[in-house]
Amino acid sequence: MAPGLYTDIGKKTRDLLYKDYNTHQKFCLTTSSPNGVAITAAGTRKNESIFGELHTQIKNKKLTVDVKANSESDLLTTITVDEFGTPGLKSIINLVVPDQRSGKLEFQYLHEYAGVNASVGLNSNPMVNLSGAFGSKALSVGVDVSFDTATSDFTKYNAALSLTSPDLIASLHLNNHGDTLVASYYHLVKNHSGTAVGAELSHSMSRNESTLIFGSQHSLDPHTTIKTRFNNYGMASALVQHEWRPKSFVTISGDVDTKAIEKSTKVGLSLVLKH
Repeated sequence: MAPGLYTDIGKKTRDLLYKDYNTHQKFCLTTSSPNGVAITAAGTRKNESIFGELHTQIKNKKLTVDVKANSESDLLTTITVDEFGTPGLKSIINLVVPDQRSGKLEFQYLHEYAGVNASVGLNSNPMVNLSGAFGSKALSVGVDVSFDTATSDFTKYNAALSLTSPDLIASLHLNNHGDTLVASYYHLVKNHSGTAVGAELSHSMSRNESTLIFGSQHSLDPHTTIKTRFNNYGMASALVQHEWRPKSFVTISGDVDTKAIEKSTKVGLSLVLKH
């Protein structure tokens, strides 16, 4: 539904510039059954450390239960109910063990001209968050506000604007209490080949610093995609992703500082298997 949630504003550009780039080694194996049960085992190696996660998902009609356990002994349980009492309304409960104070209750509502997300922490002094996007698929505005009831302070207040056409998306964000301005655009150049370009300009008013990043993507064939990006500090990245079987991907990506090529090259490998 248009215009989606607040987090959807600028998402196309963020996916183009950041999604699937990785300088570590990742492995993910997912197996699923016809009755709605899926189990995913994942491992990531960062430098000399290895992190693991086991994810179990159970779906039954409008009810979805996700349970995640990781190598740091955290257990996250998420219960999602779609169409909760009315069309377009979704309820989500998040519980974390042993840090029970981080649990929260969340509601999402999608309408033809609005998308609203509200959450409240499940503790005595909860954090309250409210975000929304309003308008149409072509033009939408959004706000994102968090309030800490323990200190009676607004810990976050952001705003965004999005303009969308069939092949071009432009967005503007005002973040970090009005200190950071982020402008981005996404242009689909050729639909049949998935060729797209995008850019993001971020300016910090307090530090008077700007970061500009350009990116592109192109499908060599229906199963192989290449992406590149480059920023104004001389950091260049590239990746190749190949779908070697349905929903199974191998991704090779790398980063290099063009000002110190001999010292800074990093290469990452990601393998996702689903059956």
